[in-house]
Amino acid sequence: MDDAWIRPDWAAPDGIGAAVSTRQGPGVSAGPYGRLNLGLRSGDDLVAVAANRASVVTALGLPAEPLWLRQVHGTDVAEGVAAEGEEPVADAAVARGPGQVLAILTADCLPVLFVSADGQTIGAAHAGWRGLAAGVLENTVKAMGAEGVQAWLGPAIGGGSYEVGDEVREAFVSHDAGAAEAFTATRPGHWLCDLYVLARRRLAAAGVTRVSGGGFDTFTDHRLYSYRRDGAQSGRFASLIWTR
Repeated sequence: MDDAWIRPDWAAPDGIGAAVSTRQGPGVSAGPYGRLNLGLRSGDDLVAVAANRASVVTALGLPAEPLWLRQVHGTDVAEGVAAEGEEPVADAAVARGPGQVLAILTADCLPVLFVSADGQTIGAAHAGWRGLAAGVLENTVKAMGAEGVQAWLGPAIGGGSYEVGDEVREAFVSHDAGAAEAFTATRPGHWLCDLYVLARRRLAAAGVTRVSGGGFDTFTDHRLYSYRRDGAQSGRFASLIWTR
């Protein structure tokens, strides 16, 4: 791990690359967005964001431009390669074969990267609490249609920093009573919520038992953007996976 990039600690097959950008990377954004903000809809200067995205391709030696998504806290999964300049409306994506690059933008929500055992299929998902509760991870695994899928849980707001209301807890516990283990009561009607615990339960139910990562907290880690910490002027960092 260095200041510019976080590298997943997983045993991915040969030919798979993955990295998470931090705000210290090779970017040009200024002010509260400084400096490697990759979110087009964050309020930052669009020319700066475009330059930042280009710098990621160069710095990581990516084989292609990432498939950037227009994320809406849903469960749709984009498949294949989008037309140049197109951002599919989806919160996850899968790709097959060499030279594919997927990207998920977050600033507290949970990014999850996936790879099949043979390294031929990759996936990436944006799992805020709404998408996580609605099944975005399960949909991604299903869309991959591959054997031996493993997952890596990227930087998200930590369980000690993420307070939610009763409606969030109910969304998970009504589906899986055991999900109660991810919630700790704080004050009436409010709970600390551990997205990592919830994601691991969802993945296990989907048959994904090789899961690594977790243990981050975007709220306290100032290398990373955090919407809850910084508000509307928060940038977005990217979790990327690619096939060489």
